[in-house]
Amino acid sequence: QVQLVESGGGAVQAGGSLRLSCAASGYIYSRYCMAWFRQVPGKEREGVAAMYTGFGGGNIYYDDSVKGRFTISQDNSKNTLFLQLNSLKTEDMAMYYCANLGMGYWGQGTQVTVS
Repeated sequence: QVQLVESGGGAVQAGGSLRLSCAASGYIYSRYCMAWFRQVPGKEREGVAAMYTGFGGGNIYYDDSVKGRFTISQDNSKNTLFLQLNSLKTEDMAMYYCANLGMGYWGQGTQVTVS
């Protein structure tokens, strides 16, 4: 059974930082492109960052709105994807989702609140 479980969300002040985690299980982790998306009520879900998890990780993508502030990374030994969020802005406030793009699986989301 494939599972993606996000954690690490919370409430921070503008300028603060958070580290989101996505623990993957039920499949061979290092074979797929994984991504972070975010969504606010009333708006479409938008891609934030993505990377290929094989061969040590590569083909990293960032949306222009987060370049230089967010960093996607992974710990293959723990089948875990991360998203480091720095210099947070109020417009970053959203529900953040982890996704396995190759298999079409999504996590339940973790809320990031910036005030």
